[in-house]
Amino acid sequence: MEAGVPLSFVDFPEDVQLCILSFLLPTELAAFAATCKSFVTLYRNDQRLWFAMCHRRWGSKTLINKWGDGRISYRRLYRILEEHENLIGFWRRSGNNHTSSPPLVCFEWGQSSITGSRISPSKNHGYALIKEPFLCMTVSSDGEAVNYIDHDGRFTLMEDGLLAESELADNELTRVNVSFIGESHFVVEESYGFSGFTRASSSTRGEDNEDIYGSPPAEIYQYFANRTSPSGNGSSRRQRKKEKLKQMRKMEPEHFVKIVNCSPTKSRPLQGLWKGVGDEGNLDLYLVSYDDVGGLACRKVGNSSTPFTCHAPMFWTSSSMIMKFPFSPEENKIYSSRVHLGPPWAIDDENEMHVSGIVCVNLSYDLAIPGLVRNVVNLSQYEGRLWLYEDGTFGFGFLWDGFIVDLKHVAKDGQIMDAIDPDDQ
Repeated sequence: MEAGVPLSFVDFPEDVQLCILSFLLPTELAAFAATCKSFVTLYRNDQRLWFAMCHRRWGSKTLINKWGDGRISYRRLYRILEEHENLIGFWRRSGNNHTSSPPLVCFEWGQSSITGSRISPSKNHGYALIKEPFLCMTVSSDGEAVNYIDHDGRFTLMEDGLLAESELADNELTRVNVSFIGESHFVVEESYGFSGFTRASSSTRGEDNEDIYGSPPAEIYQYFANRTSPSGNGSSRRQRKKEKLKQMRKMEPEHFVKIVNCSPTKSRPLQGLWKGVGDEGNLDLYLVSYDDVGGLACRKVGNSSTPFTCHAPMFWTSSSMIMKFPFSPEENKIYSSRVHLGPPWAIDDENEMHVSGIVCVNLSYDLAIPGLVRNVVNLSQYEGRLWLYEDGTFGFGFLWDGFIVDLKHVAKDGQIMDAIDPDDQ
């Protein structure tokens, strides 16, 4: 029986070719295109191929055909999303720039944008977190990355397109540049240009934007519009007020550092961002991290006026070994004799928590904060416990105070838990 002639890649149907090629990275696709002239055109210009590559990588997170009103080159869109997807997750403002806005920022996928929100603890709302609009990154139909910043956190960007320049001013939004410094640091800086704004571009493009702010035709048009308008004087006053507000609001560059490992894993069940109500009834945010030798530490994600490195650990231990059930009578007594801290409506539920593991916290504070030991009379007061619950959360407490601070997830599956709008505060 005569053996069949083996098929080459070009013998496959076109839709099969596109499906196979969509699994490749751009560098791999470029190497493939170098094998045949016909594949060069496919690599450079084929919208279907680059749409398939975008959809395979980000289609479950955003609507690829909505970016740039569906008129953008998908090859260009792939490059933009590849650069900006690193924004997804939690970041903390770095440096002392004298701003009162919350230091924690979370970026999430939108239908045709990446949106950043300021995250801060609520007051008198239990475990709820205030989620305020902060920054939006989207793409214009000509393939340009455009970034808006919302100073007051009151405006919600619609998903049906970009804002006109007049809408930016009316909603007190500012166009900004987002510049990446490595993978864990970015800077937000105001763009200057048309009507006080310019099209923000990626830091890697380095393109200069034409500055046409205050051109004579625009000033003349505004002058006659104010004179002929029935409310001309009022419009003029409002315009001057907006211009004055812009000058007062000239923003300083803001630096942000990424919070890596912000979610628990099977091997590191305590790591990540958590929230809990302390003994004063205030909701606080905590960051728990493991070190390379098996220890772990917990710090508060404090207010923006204090550098993160200045916050002393809430607890620190050189060993994160978990004691499994069943526990000794002494450990059962330590847990059962404590009061759970939290909102009143949640305390009954927390008392029903089933403990699956215990970590002993024997703090070596002299390693974490040199010199502290000399100021402490009784080091045993810093000994504590971490109680791991069956639902994946945990609580912590010190032996001397008789309380348990129960911690809840800040986010789960990429979504902020218990988020509320600023107006609900």
